[in-house]
Amino acid sequence: MASAAKTPSITAAFTDTKTLRANARKHVEDGAVTASYPADRETIITKLNESLATEWVCVLRYMRHYHTATGLVSEPIKAHFLEHAKEEQAHATALAERIVQLGGEPDLNPDNLTKKSHAEYTEGKTLKQMVTEDLIAERIAVESYRELIQYLGDRDPTTRKLIEHILEQEEEHADEFSDLLDGWEGE
Repeated sequence: MASAAKTPSITAAFTDTKTLRANARKHVEDGAVTASYPADRETIITKLNESLATEWVCVLRYMRHYHTATGLVSEPIKAHFLEHAKEEQAHATALAERIVQLGGEPDLNPDNLTKKSHAEYTEGKTLKQMVTEDLIAERIAVESYRELIQYLGDRDPTTRKLIEHILEQEEEHADEFSDLLDGWEGE
């Protein structure tokens, strides 16, 4: 009769209940941030604040484009600008909430937004220039969010999932603006 292979205890990879309970009582003021959170929390908060600034700069640019776009074909494109402004604002809200959950403070100082933003606040004079500038900003956001996701890896799955969700929408925005520019006639 063959002897059964001994399997390692599945509980060896988990903290026992008594220790979990004791650790939860330590540093209660830190909320969701427990001892197992990565040591680079300040770096993650800094990167989230840069993303927050990027989202707000994009909200402001989209709103300017919404209010100033003119021309025969401007109405459907203005609708895109307004929709994207609302989505970017939702991203900003989610980022600010996550920063607070991590024990940080969202930096919403207007003087700091354009300094910390990855995207520029470029207005564009014509409708085509506006769409082009928005596409450029979305491409910047896509790349910066991809880098942040890689940095986070498995160390902070909650933040990574948030950023992955935002990235998905930023890719959709870039695709929409790319489609709008495809075959654009004139200026």
